[in-house]
Amino acid sequence: MAANRDPGAPNDPPTAGQPDDAGAAGAGGGAQVGGGPPQGQQQVRLRLDERNLHTSYANAFRSDATADEVMLYFGLNLVNPVAAQQGNPEIIFQANERIIMNYPMAKRLALTLGQVIRRHEDQFGEIELDIKKRQKNPPAQ
Repeated sequence: MAANRDPGAPNDPPTAGQPDDAGAAGAGGGAQVGGGPPQGQQQVRLRLDERNLHTSYANAFRSDATADEVMLYFGLNLVNPVAAQQGNPEIIFQANERIIMNYPMAKRLALTLGQVIRRHEDQFGEIELDIKKRQKNPPAQ
């Protein structure tokens, strides 16, 4: 399924490594493999409307859940300078965005993120989560 941009939306190309139909799975289905839709199903055109799109940066997240929904909070971990000066280091999580989704959408997101990370690691190598191992010259202990 090819995605077509809304004529009123900016003509920015998709982000590198991200297909133009990114999120199609979240819209009720993914791209069909093998040419056309399965017999008895109608192909649906997906148009991306990016007029209200805004971009945020997050270096931290937290999650919460109910029986029906998953909540993801995205934001920034910030060092509290006042507490640091007093010898009590403290990090403040400044939540900027909350995304609430149902479990089927959360599962699609988890699968998609897994695929994106797998492709990235195939191209650039394993992503190290331990910051001490990522540093070129880790401090002596």
